[in-house]
Amino acid sequence: MENIKEIQNKILKLKKEKNALILAHYYVPLDVQDIADHVCDSFEMAKRAKEAKEKLIIICGVRFMGESAKILSPDKKILIPAPDAGCPMADMVTVDDVRRLKAEHPKAAVVCYVNSSAAVKAESDICCTSSSALRIAKAIEADEIIFIPDVHLAEYTASKVPDKKFIFHTGFCPTHHRITEADILAAKKAHPDAQFAVHPECRSEVLKHADFIGSTAEIIKFARETKAKEVIIGTEMEIAARLQRELPEKKFFSVTSAFVCPNMKKITLASVLNSLKNEEYEINLDEKEANAARQSLERMVAR
Repeated sequence: MENIKEIQNKILKLKKEKNALILAHYYVPLDVQDIADHVCDSFEMAKRAKEAKEKLIIICGVRFMGESAKILSPDKKILIPAPDAGCPMADMVTVDDVRRLKAEHPKAAVVCYVNSSAAVKAESDICCTSSSALRIAKAIEADEIIFIPDVHLAEYTASKVPDKKFIFHTGFCPTHHRITEADILAAKKAHPDAQFAVHPECRSEVLKHADFIGSTAEIIKFARETKAKEVIIGTEMEIAARLQRELPEKKFFSVTSAFVCPNMKKITLASVLNSLKNEEYEINLDEKEANAARQSLERMVAR
């Protein structure tokens, strides 16, 4: 049985031979992050794919990330190592849901969280990330905003933009949604000197205990810069592991051991090697749908 280092070396050798680019999300296993050219959030991933000179790109993340990269880079071959690595939140909103909300609120602008399918993006006015949601909501001229699909990010954003009316969808990220106020109170009791940095995909009852609220990349930045020696990390547990390795002089704690995204863990070294070797599994999209989705994504990138 090959060890981790042997598989990593095979991937790096093959990547060089094929002139491929490997982009990994922060939530995939650390041994996969270690062979990536860039480790980033979904927005940065799509942006780097668009700017890349390489024509073969491996997206180490879930399907919507591969779709976003393909939408912005239609001339490139975009591969995802695990074809069944989906996003439950993205699956919670359909094209029919968006069309119904638009019919019910004809004056509203549709702001679509990037954690969504290409088909849903195609029905939206603009996409956003957890780091840009507030900025985009404030900049939109419309007084009403249909925010899909994440209800928690929508509620957090709405609380910061009281002059606009928000229409919420009922979607959520199961990984962040399962964290309760009791979980964070227990974590704070166990680590009374720690600061708490949390992702806005969490419930409002959890957010109210935060010292810092931000996207995954913003949480990492906060953890690096804070003078606190202990930080409770309120997002997927791979972030706490990554920060602990990077900053051994500090202590990082995941809220609970259940803070795991099972779909991100489907991206393994073996699956990356297979994807690169056999050029599987390619993301292909309907051209009309992709063109419509591109408009909402490009508006996001432009902001």
